[in-house]
This record gives sequence, structure tokens and C-alpha cells, in this order.
Amino acid sequence: MYSIRSYLAGAVAARAGDEMSGPALMLAGFAVTGSATDAASLLAGITAAAAVGGPLLGVLLDRAARPGRLLACALALYAAGLGAILMGLGHLPIAISVVIALCTGLLGPALSGGWTAQLPRVVPPAKLPRANAFDAMTFSVASLAGPALAGGVAELLGAPTAVVVAVALIGFAVPSAWTLPARPPSREAGSLLAGARVMIANRPLFRATLVSVICCTAEGMLVGCLPLLGLRVLGDADRGALLLSCAAAGALAANAVLARRPRSPGTVVWASALLQAAAFALAAVDHAAVLVAAMLLLGIGQGPQLTALFAIRHREAPERLRSQIFTTGASLKITGFALGAAIAGPLATWSLMAALILAATLAALAALTWSRSPRGSRGPRSCASAPSS
Repeated sequence: MYSIRSYLAGAVAARAGDEMSGPALMLAGFAVTGSATDAASLLAGITAAAAVGGPLLGVLLDRAARPGRLLACALALYAAGLGAILMGLGHLPIAISVVIALCTGLLGPALSGGWTAQLPRVVPPAKLPRANAFDAMTFSVASLAGPALAGGVAELLGAPTAVVVAVALIGFAVPSAWTLPARPPSREAGSLLAGARVMIANRPLFRATLVSVICCTAEGMLVGCLPLLGLRVLGDADRGALLLSCAAAGALAANAVLARRPRSPGTVVWASALLQAAAFALAAVDHAAVLVAAMLLLGIGQGPQLTALFAIRHREAPERLRSQIFTTGASLKITGFALGAAIAGPLATWSLMAALILAATLAALAALTWSRSPRGSRGPRSCASAPSS
């Protein structure tokens, strides 16, 4: 029988490799080309194609009798794509490396929404809320371990080695994905846009998704600034990736506190956006201690927001479209992140402070959109068929 421990172990490995791969690729690109713009382009490339890949993966997962095997294949191909990008650095034009990154990025949602959508088949409904909290925490654990590994391995053994370690972590998750529980195949998954239509029509889903996507765009801008932040404030570009571990530590601590004193998921979503806005603004202060505090505050906003987002999706998503909604939501967030990273490269080269202030402004606007989003309906089918969390 498939256990929740196997699910969580695979999720942590895949997500740690994913969290490590972005900073590692960016550091490798910066080390080889010496250009922050080229480095940010690699990060943007591997995330930009997610908008197309997520809905397609969702449809296939919703129809598959063995969705775990599809996830395993996606993980293996994603790892292979990372290896191809690494081998091409310094030997191929950067434009070709970016194209490879775009192709690899089509599979990105498998590491996030693709995993989480399978959770209701791993645990019984009564245990889903607790399992959802653990699942959300795997992102924080991965965010803590991934950037720390990327920065540490890059500093000790070189940035290319950090990419190799990320590939190995993703490969380690393949067996856990392959053995995920089977289910009867479904032909009711709908078209590629079926999940998106539900997300637009369902007010809680729409608002939570919109806020999270805007916040992810701001986060992408910050990550695009990390090499320059590390170089300017901490004295080494490789140390910039370690700052993401501070954010992950804040996320874990905040989720632990929130688990004891739960709040309405909707309130958590918009309030967390305000905390992130404050964190981005603090990061613009040219001081190491303030920068570390800003990253901790960022995590305090990010962790509870992700848990609340998952709770809203599990509660509102129709069972027949669950994978589509999770992977489409992940695609939108990843694409927003990619857009932010692409903007940050040239903007941070011109003015690091301007890039961080723009990120803070976006996060503040995300909180504002919660009250000004269109009032879509709550589909009765989605509320009745999805487990509460």
C-alpha cells in the first residue's frame, strides 16, 4: 500500500531539486557568461513555458489510470533537460540554451501542482487536511534546502556541480512518482481550458489564484536580483541564493504557528501579500542584517499563503478537474515568476533598488486585488465534490 511517507519523500526530493535548479542554473549562467541578463534569461526560460505545459499535463493526469507513471516520466525528462542546458553552457549560443530551457519548462508543473493533485488518492478524506498541511510544508522544506544546496555546492564545487546535484534530486523522486496509486480512467476531464473556466467562474479560486500569481511575479523579480544582491550586500554572487533559505525558514516557522491558530484561508492569502510587499521594500536597504530580516519576513508571508491556497483549491476544485486546476494554477504562478525574473535582469542591472521597489509595489497590488476581483459564482458541484481542508 502506498504510504503518505513515500508521497512526502518524493515530493520533498522533486521540489528540492526544482528549488535548487533555478538558482543553480542562474549561478552557472552568471559564472560562464558574466552577464546577469543572460543568467536571468535561463531562469525565465525554464519557467516561461509552464503556462502551456500545466493545462496539458492536467488533462492527461485527470484521464490517466496511472497518473504516477506520467509524473515519473515528466520528472525524468525535466532532469534530462536540466542536464542538456548545463552541457550547452559555454558551448552553445545562450539563445539555444534558453530554447532548451523553454522546452524543459513545459514539464515544470509536474513538480508542484501535478504532485499535490494526487494527494486525495493517497490519504482518506478525514486525513486530507493534515496531509495538505504536510504537503504545503514540503515546499518550505524544499525552499530551505534547495537554495542552500545551490549556494553551498556552487561555492565549494562550482555552479555547474550544483546543477548536477539538482538533477540527481529530481531523479531520486522518480520511483515515488511511479508507484503512486492507480485509479479508474476518466473521460470527463474536459478540454485544455476546462480547469481555467472553473477557476475564473469560482470566486474563491479566482481571487486566490490572482493574488498568488502576482506575488509570484514579484518573487521572480527578487530572485532575478539575487546575484547582484549577493555581490553588493554579501560580497559574493553565490551567496545570494542562500538568502532564499532564510525565506524558507520563515515560512516553516509561520506555518507551524498558524497550524496551532488557524485563520480563514482567504484572510491569510491577502494578508500574506502585504507582508511580502514589506519584505521586498526592506530588501532595497543596502545592509546585510536588514536583507536577512527582509527574507525572513518574506517567508512569513509566503508559507501561510501557500497553505491557504492549497486549502482553497482542495475545497473548491471539482474532482474531475482537480489535476487541471492544480497544474493550471501552478503554471500561472510559474509563468508569473518567469516574467518577474525576465524583468529583473535588465532592470536590476540599471538599478537594483528600482527592481526591488517595483516588486514591493506588485505585492501590495496583489493584496488590493483581493477586494476588487470580479465576483464569480461558487459552483455548487465544486463545493460538494471536493474534500474540505
